[in-house]
Amino acid sequence: MRAVLLALALFATPALAPPGFAADGPVRVGHVDTTFRVVGRNDRIVVDRYDDPKADGVSCYVSRAETGGIKGPLGLATDPNRYSIACRATGPITLRGPVPESEVVFGERTSAFFKEVRVTRMFDQEKRVLVYLVWSTISLGKDGSPFNSVTAVPLGN
Repeated sequence: MRAVLLALALFATPALAPPGFAADGPVRVGHVDTTFRVVGRNDRIVVDRYDDPKADGVSCYVSRAETGGIKGPLGLATDPNRYSIACRATGPITLRGPVPESEVVFGERTSAFFKEVRVTRMFDQEKRVLVYLVWSTISLGKDGSPFNSVTAVPLGN
């Protein structure tokens, strides 16, 4: 029994962040319960904050659904692929070195096996704007089209 619980805990633990990802990971801002579950935690919408590791003063707020019940908290349920993102200047913006044209800057495992939510930062050099796209590594939509959301933060002059 202990071995089974240990294996479940290991699968439910988020993966270590690959190089280039925010070292501190997301900060849970809050959540709202949506669907009542008789057993286990309710389904909910969570809001997490990610601070851009290469752009001081930029924070991204990502909302997403989390499945509750018994399987959800163990990482064994499949959460819906629907996300929303809003990135804002939360202080003076300072870039840490050159910013690539496109780079995955945040990632968090959202299931025990393959699914991960990612935020990719793109740099529109002409307009001097950082563009952030939230998406999933697995598309489970009925037509195979990945759900996503986009936001932008201007750098100024």
